[in-house]
Amino acid sequence: MNPQDVSLDLLHRYNVPGPRYTSYPTAPVWKEDFAQADYARVLEESASAEAPAPLSLYLHLPFCEKLCYFCACTVVITGTDHSPEDSYLTTLDREIDWVADRLGSDRRVVQFHLGGGTPTYFTPERLMRLGRRFRDRFRFAEDAETGVEVDPRVTTRDHLLALAELGFNRLSMGVQDFEPRVQAAINRIQPYEDTKRLVELARELGFPSINMDLIFGLPFQTAETFSRTIDRVLEIGPDRLAVYSYANVPWMKKHQNVLVPHLPDERTKFEIFRTALERFTAAGFEYIGMDHFARPTDELARARANRTLHRNFQGYTTKAGTDLVGFGMSAIGSIGNAYVQNRRELPAYRDAVSRDGAATFRGFRLSEDDRLRRTVIGNLLCHGVVVKREIEKRFGIDFDATFADALARLEPCAKDGLVELSDAEIRATPLGRVFLRNLAMPFDAYLEKDASRPVFSRTL
Repeated sequence: MNPQDVSLDLLHRYNVPGPRYTSYPTAPVWKEDFAQADYARVLEESASAEAPAPLSLYLHLPFCEKLCYFCACTVVITGTDHSPEDSYLTTLDREIDWVADRLGSDRRVVQFHLGGGTPTYFTPERLMRLGRRFRDRFRFAEDAETGVEVDPRVTTRDHLLALAELGFNRLSMGVQDFEPRVQAAINRIQPYEDTKRLVELARELGFPSINMDLIFGLPFQTAETFSRTIDRVLEIGPDRLAVYSYANVPWMKKHQNVLVPHLPDERTKFEIFRTALERFTAAGFEYIGMDHFARPTDELARARANRTLHRNFQGYTTKAGTDLVGFGMSAIGSIGNAYVQNRRELPAYRDAVSRDGAATFRGFRLSEDDRLRRTVIGNLLCHGVVVKREIEKRFGIDFDATFADALARLEPCAKDGLVELSDAEIRATPLGRVFLRNLAMPFDAYLEKDASRPVFSRTL
């Protein structure tokens, strides 16, 4: 069965709340008694390992001038008052030193990402100061992947010049939708001409990779209107695309309630996605999985083909085997067999770093069973296949015996054409690649414990 053949009944059965699996176990089950002393031990254990992993650094810059109503990120809205910039950088200075002192000085940074919020909310001069600060305290590999999220509404030529001088080689820009009615509904007016102009400038300055983010399932969208947005995106010509399903979680982000009366119905939302899938693949992009598209020559596509693709809190990445270290308010790290997260409120984050050097408020240490299940789920989401013998050899288990319940729960998925089950492997079909989250959920040992309250967005 192909995506165009999906019935409404099948959509109802599989369009259910479920994790995006940027981590396993997922954040709702992490422990809130995990403090900076625990984080210090995690960092020191990482540094003292026999072969310390290379580093992936993530920095959360939470500020935005305006609130986009679809947004589920941790942000601080300031209007035109940019006075928080300096105090935030001062706090980051202390956190950077505290972390760097515990990580060791010889480990290579192979990935560095600035996310938000709006990183280009900060002035070019402050971004320069921040980038140099990281390079002073950490040893960046010559071929490090360095990416930054930019907002075409506020990003200037001087911003791009500063980012180029700092060595950034990947830009990711939010578009969401070019339709004026949709933009008005989500409180994000972003003319096509401004976005196109910024991409052209980035190309002139030599940025080698440009990603665009789109969202389907927003108010007033239809397959026809989204197809017009796709026309314009293809005219601009990005290297990668992230086409996200709108995550409607008003119990977590109350401002999303304003969008609810105008959201497309279940069938319309799927038709929008199907249109994107067909049009982008016809235009030469490869569907990586869940929400990512890339050119066949892109390293994401190559990593999927040779099964080295990895998934972390930023989505799909080619940088497997790293320790991901987060900085800034609400930032998350994945270090060794532990997850850690900073405080999500700006005053609490600032006070904790000023007092203690770190602002950790929750975390999780993975058991052997957690590591096993994380590997299986990761293989499904990244490669679309789980080779049982590989898992058995790595973890010393009998796959079918260990996962008898999960395999039983996948049987209906197999009958519906989402997955092929054999003695040797579990393999997602073309249709199943659209519902990878559903195929991963039977392997989640914690999912049923959260069934009594809304936690996750729907899988489509």
